[in-house]
Amino acid sequence: MPGQIKNMIDSIIKQRAKGNSTIEMTTKAKLHLKGINVDQFTPNSPDDPVVVTKLLDIAKELSVTL
Repeated sequence: MPGQIKNMIDSIIKQRAKGNSTIEMTTKAKLHLKGINVDQFTPNSPDDPVVVTKLLDIAKELSVTL
């Protein structure tokens, strides 16, 4: 199902930021430092199993549920 990665990224950012734009920006930066370019993925992006696994690991590290 295309767009799963975009949904995962958005969920991680939303849960971490809780409406705080500063935390939203730092979470995006953290994802980028871990190899996930948040601007690269759209709702039509194909789902790469490697990226999905990486996002699951990052979510676990950040104490976020997906």
